[in-house]
Order: sequence, then structure tokens, then C-alpha cells
Amino acid sequence: MKFDIRATALTAAIALTGLLPGGAAQAEEVNGLKTAASFESIESEQARSVAIFEEMAKVITHARCVNCHPVTGGPLQGENQKPHSPPIPRTEDNFGVVAMRCTTCHGEENRPFLGETGSVPGNGHWQLAPQSMGWVGLTVPEICAQLKDPERNGGRTLEEVAHHMGHDTLVGWAWAPGEGREPAPGSWEGFSELAVNWIETGAACPG
Repeated sequence: MKFDIRATALTAAIALTGLLPGGAAQAEEVNGLKTAASFESIESEQARSVAIFEEMAKVITHARCVNCHPVTGGPLQGENQKPHSPPIPRTEDNFGVVAMRCTTCHGEENRPFLGETGSVPGNGHWQLAPQSMGWVGLTVPEICAQLKDPERNGGRTLEEVAHHMGHDTLVGWAWAPGEGREPAPGSWEGFSELAVNWIETGAACPG
């Protein structure tokens, strides 16, 4: 299945702006993820920022994201986050070992299995996240602190973190993961909007 970013963005935009028959009010939740607008009633900006990140954590801690953000070893797979099969050890460049590079099996798009249900996930730059960006075993506050730390987030500013979350197609893949996988909650558009609003309200982390 080819991942059509424009179609995904359009679908999400319609859901988020509440363009429903009869002019219905804006949706406060889309596919299990609250929209940024649903937090506007929280008067304290810090409390609103914390609440927004806790909502973002539904995506960040989902298997579609965590499987590529292990703390040690190689990538994980499946809803139960089992070790990758075949075993793939972590390498310095995060692209797999010689003769078993990520691109050996993972192409630019999802590919269905031959003769059975399921699929091989794919993206134009499929790779493992650096170990410094590992999330497995971390609490939500610890992941939040890591995302804000340039020494552990790839040297990114907060604005660059938000841009990564909203424009990197490898992140967007989480909502179009191919047959046999549960997509991340909400939509890519909605998650991106939450990230922007989290930063605009001070990028506060849960206590």
C-alpha cells in the first residue's frame, strides 16, 4: 500500500475542522486522540501544556513508534513489541549490518506478503532511531525530557522536534502501517497540531 500523505492530511483536516453536514461543532477526539482544541478550556498554560503532552504520549508510546525507538539491541515488531525477526543488531549508523541492511527487506512503501495476510512495512528512509532516542522502558515524563534535550534528540530545537513529528514521512507511516498492523491513535495531522500547541504553551512535561 502506497502512503498518500496528501490524502491522509486532507482526511485529517476535515475531521479536525469539523466540516460535517449541518455545520456540526469541531470534533474533540479523532480515532482515540483528542484534538488540540479540546484543551483550550484549561486556563493554566502550564497545565494545558502538560495535558497536551500526555495526549501526545498515546502516540509516542504506541507500538508503531516504540518499535523503532528501543533503548538497546535491535528493532522490535508487532503489537507486543517482540524482538525483530530475523534478529537485527544495532549498528553505529542504525541501518543494519552488512548483507542485512534495513533496505534489504524494507522498500519505499508497504508490501503485502506473498500468499498470506500481512505486509512488510516500508518507507523511503526506514531505519532505527539512535540509541540516545530510545523510549522503551522510559516513563512519559522521561520521554518528554529526552525530547527537549538537544544532546538526546539529535541536536534539534523544539521547533525542529515539532517539524520532525509533523513532516517526516517515517513518522507519518505510523498512521498507514500496512496490512496486519494497528495504526497509531488519531491522525498524523492531529498529532502534529498537538506537538505545535505543546511547544506554544511552554513545552511543559508531566511531573
